[in-house]
Amino acid sequence: MHKKNIVTAGKELSATGKVLIMLHGRGGSAEDILSLASHLDVKDFSLFALQATNNTWYPDSFLAPPSQNEPWLSSALKLLRELLDDLINKGVVAENIYFAGFSQGACLTLEFVTRNAAKYGGVVAFTGGLIGDKIYSENYKGDFKGTPVFIGTSNPDPHVPVERVYATTNILKNMNADVTEKIYSNMGHTINQDEIDNANKLVFKSLNN
Repeated sequence: MHKKNIVTAGKELSATGKVLIMLHGRGGSAEDILSLASHLDVKDFSLFALQATNNTWYPDSFLAPPSQNEPWLSSALKLLRELLDDLINKGVVAENIYFAGFSQGACLTLEFVTRNAAKYGGVVAFTGGLIGDKIYSENYKGDFKGTPVFIGTSNPDPHVPVERVYATTNILKNMNADVTEKIYSNMGHTINQDEIDNANKLVFKSLNN
């Protein structure tokens, strides 16, 4: 099971401040994903990066039947729920809570927020989609109430089929998320500058872009 291992950075947490929850990819680390924050317009945010046990949130592909990724998938989702509840209990409102993830972390980010839709500050998914061998729409409930969401990915990508990205975008839009989806031809499994610029402009509302 995943232990509650969280690396923090940025501003000290306050009830009126903004928070960014960050999720690393398969084989990555909390420190890895935190390094991405230096490229994002989040200098006034409290940063919380979760660390997966053995550096992996779940063992198989995100396209495997969910049962094949248990109990790790449920453990990861529970960890996120506990962190979100902790922040809200400390007075942080959901509208000041943001999420960002890359690859496996992007899939987990999208799965969590779509299972727990609310008016969040924003969501950034660098190469990811909803989890499962198919879309389990019965798992998704709530109303994003206009939450800005940016999803960027390569076509093709070795791990994330663009069709799953399209399906994910449609579900989030149906739940009233303000989704911007950008597909980059032959980008590879990485994050490019245009994605960073879009995340800053659309989600973190940077005035510099």
